[in-house]
Amino acid sequence: MKISHKLPAVLALLLCAAPARADFASCLAGLRHAAAGAGVSQRVIDGATNGLEPNDAPSFMDKQPEFKTPIWDYIAGLVDEERVEEGRAMMRRHASALLAAEQRYGVDPATVVAVWGVESDFGKNFGKRSVVQSLATLVCEAPRRNDYFKGEFIAALRILQSGDIAPEEFMGSWAGAFGHTQFMPSTFLSTAVDLDGDGRRNIASSAADSLGSTANFLRKAGWRPGLRWGFEVSVPSGYSGPSGRTSRQPMSVWASRGITRLDGGGLGEGQAALLLPAGRNGPAFLVTHNFDAIYSYNAAESYALAIAVLSDRLRGRPGIQAPWPTDDPGLSRSERREMQALLNRQGYAVGDPDGVIGTKTKEALADFQGRAGLKADGRAGKKTLDALRVR
Repeated sequence: MKISHKLPAVLALLLCAAPARADFASCLAGLRHAAAGAGVSQRVIDGATNGLEPNDAPSFMDKQPEFKTPIWDYIAGLVDEERVEEGRAMMRRHASALLAAEQRYGVDPATVVAVWGVESDFGKNFGKRSVVQSLATLVCEAPRRNDYFKGEFIAALRILQSGDIAPEEFMGSWAGAFGHTQFMPSTFLSTAVDLDGDGRRNIASSAADSLGSTANFLRKAGWRPGLRWGFEVSVPSGYSGPSGRTSRQPMSVWASRGITRLDGGGLGEGQAALLLPAGRNGPAFLVTHNFDAIYSYNAAESYALAIAVLSDRLRGRPGIQAPWPTDDPGLSRSERREMQALLNRQGYAVGDPDGVIGTKTKEALADFQGRAGLKADGRAGKKTLDALRVR
C-alpha cells in the first residue's frame, strides 16, 4: 500500500475536529438543560437541537457593514431609486395594515416601511441560516457575548413552543435576527403583535404582523407621533461647537450658532442634536428624539440615518443634499450590478450580477484595480466603475 504524504495533515485535522465537536456537544447539552429550566418542553428542545452542528455564524461578528463600510457606500446601497420606488409601492399595497399600525402605535407608514426596506429589502432577504443553529453556535464558539446569545437561544425555543413561528420558517441572519423586519428572539417575545388577527404573531410570513410589530417596537423605544426625525442643515465654516447624537440642545441654541436649514426654513421648536456622520466636511443633520428611537433598532448612526433618509424619500422629500467628503462616491445597487456584469465581461468569474459585493467580487475588483492603476482595495466605487466602462 502506498502511504500518502498528506496523511499526517489529515490526521491532524481529524484530531482537532474531534475535540471541537465534543466541546460543542457539551455546550449544547448545557443549553438544552438551561432551556428545560426556563420551561421549554423536551419535545421542542429535542426537535430543535437533536443532531445540531455548528455553523459559520461567529465569522461574521466583526463584519457588520454599518460599522465597517464608509458611510457614503452604506447609504448609497440602501437608499437608492429602486428601494424608494419599491417602498412607495409597498406603502400602497399594505396601506390598510400601515394605517392600523399607525392608529394603534402612532408611528407613520413611511418610517415603518423604511425599516422594512433596510432590514430585509421588503421581505426578499430574511437570511438563510437556522436561527437556533446560529444562536447555539454563537453561544458555544463565539469569543464574546455568550450570555446574551444564550438568552436569545432560549427565547428562540420559546418562540417555537408558542407556535407563532413554524420550525421550517425559523430562518434568519448569522446573529439570529429573523422575519420581515429582523427581530431578535427576545425582541419578538416582548414586542411582536398579531396585527392581521389570525391568532399568531408571525413576522416570518405575515407582512401585516411585521409592520405592526415594528411600529410597536418604535413606540416602546419612545417614538413621538408628529415629530420629525430631523433634517439636513448647513453648519458655518470653521464651526467648533458641540456635536454628537447625545448632545441635545434647544433649537434656539443651534440657531444662535449659525446653523440653518438647507431649505431656508426656521429650525422650529424643541430640542435636537447635531449629527456629523462623516465629520465637519460632510453632510450635517439636526436629529430629534425620534432619530434615537430609530437608532435603538440597531445601535449604529449610519443605520439610523439610512432609515431616516429613506423615510423622507418615501414621503417625497429629497435625499441628502450636501456631498460626502470623498472624490469616489458609493454606488447604487443597479450600479453595483453593472460593475459585476462588466467584471464578468473582463473575464472575472464573479457570478450572476446581484449587487452584493461578496468575496469573489472584491477579489476581482482588487485585481482589476491593480491593473488599471487604481487603489487595489476591492472597494466598489465610482472611479472603478468608470474605469470598467471604458475598457
